[in-house]
Amino acid sequence: MACFFRRRIAAKLGRTLQQSEEALIPALSAAPVFKKQQTADFKLSLSTLRVSGILPSSGDIQLQTEDLATRLKQDSVVEDISAGRGVINFRVNRTLLAQKILEPFENGEDDKFGLNSELFNNLKRGTTLVEYSSPNIAKKFHAGHLRSTIIGNFIANLKQTLGNNVIRMNYLGDWGMQFGLLGAGFSQFGSQEKLKQNPLQHLFEVYVQVNKEAEHNENMRLAARDFFRQLEQHESQAVSLWQQFREITVDEYQHVYKRLGIHFDIYSGESFHQDQAQEVVHQLQSRGLLKTSEKGTGVVDLSPTGDMSSICTVLRSDGTTLYITRDIAAAIDRREKHRFDEMIYVTDKSQANHFHQLFQILLALGHSWADRCQHVPFGLVQGMKTRSGEVVFLEDVLDEARARMLHNMSQSKTTKEMDNPEDTAEKVGISALIVQDFKGPLQSDYKFDWDRMLQAQGDTGVFLQYTHARLCSLMRRNEGIEAVAFNPSLLLEQTSVSILQHLLRYDEVLYQSAQDLQPKHLVNFLLKLCHLIASAHRELPVRGSPQDVAQARLRLFSGACSVLANGMRILGITPVHKM
Repeated sequence: MACFFRRRIAAKLGRTLQQSEEALIPALSAAPVFKKQQTADFKLSLSTLRVSGILPSSGDIQLQTEDLATRLKQDSVVEDISAGRGVINFRVNRTLLAQKILEPFENGEDDKFGLNSELFNNLKRGTTLVEYSSPNIAKKFHAGHLRSTIIGNFIANLKQTLGNNVIRMNYLGDWGMQFGLLGAGFSQFGSQEKLKQNPLQHLFEVYVQVNKEAEHNENMRLAARDFFRQLEQHESQAVSLWQQFREITVDEYQHVYKRLGIHFDIYSGESFHQDQAQEVVHQLQSRGLLKTSEKGTGVVDLSPTGDMSSICTVLRSDGTTLYITRDIAAAIDRREKHRFDEMIYVTDKSQANHFHQLFQILLALGHSWADRCQHVPFGLVQGMKTRSGEVVFLEDVLDEARARMLHNMSQSKTTKEMDNPEDTAEKVGISALIVQDFKGPLQSDYKFDWDRMLQAQGDTGVFLQYTHARLCSLMRRNEGIEAVAFNPSLLLEQTSVSILQHLLRYDEVLYQSAQDLQPKHLVNFLLKLCHLIASAHRELPVRGSPQDVAQARLRLFSGACSVLANGMRILGITPVHKM
């Protein structure tokens, strides 16, 4: 395990520099692996030691590097120590490297690999509430909600893997004037019969029709306002219809979430907080934070100098609350109910200002925990189309991903016989969607590209799945070899060592992902692992090798397969065993 080596090197440094191991661990990192090229296993950054005050920050850094390298002595664990440019390189004993890295897989602790690392000691554990997906009810699941859904799921999975108690929340857009329109429109254009047959499609058609009507018909606009007023005043007929729309929608959404392998602990929504939003208004008033603008709206002054140059509207002139007022109420309610230690909102980057204002107002109301709330913004997906044209609905995208993948599998010579090829095509298609989305920084917009996304050879979700399925096949074909005692000294070829060195980085990659909540670190780590496995497949045959060699190689492939599967699951991908 990486932590065994990191501790040994840190202890060696600690004795030389008369410092504690803990102070030195952050300056040590596993070295990146380059194909066909021998590299060190760990690097020590001298500039990190200078910044942390362990070494003097003045003087020639290269002289410092060379001086420290000569003072450090090799031992049975660390075979070689050399000075680079501002870094010291450490190479560990190769047999010990194979033994320690592959040890957890012998003890049946496959899913714990990398998770007992000292790097995680300073991560704050506790309860994390993640709010993600959050579509609007009475509408089909829009493809635009895909990013929030899969990014939020990744963050929840990552936090859970690292030991947090995670609450997954879907905060539905289930309140506001659009329900006035829909309610009024349904009484005129709606049909309970059609609602039973194809619920969301029918509600979508009614919504389109009523919006057209309201553009030129004042009576329709008045009817919509009246229906929403009835909702706000809890009149039973309006509430009953709204409730029906909400239940139908959540039921329909759950089918899509099931396909994506996503679940929620709580379905909440704006409607839960309409009464509490009025309480927020009273609190703002009593603290003297609520001002009235020239238009008669209720605003909070967020300008540093109090000159109203930056304001946030929390109340309409007719006294009704807004989205942000309900968001303030929701945050306070969640804190009281769930006692979270941190709360993460996953929405597109256009809402950055909304969350900035939300956190400022919560702090102004005396809620210091607002400092532990975070908005994770993301960019837009451009050019998401199916063969039938512009895409609006996510199910169309999932259907097309499955159909294209099924076609590709039927054309491939390597495709195995499967019990349920449709299910495999679905899982592989979804992993292709996820990896395309996660490869770059979340805040970047990206161009959706069906062909590139579904390539079996490129850096794609298909390549991850193909590699995993291939390793599973290798294990199935060689069952029984495992019985021989494992000899780590039989894994000294550079191809084996490269995989072992790359696995040293797994805890660092998870740590980095936990710091900035970006999935790209894990995606790129797994893709690199797959490339290294592909080389090893060619160069390290299992079948036909002496039994002890075959067993050692199989242990290496088995360990790599476990880490690949663990990483894929954190990303929200279900690994397939045949394809």
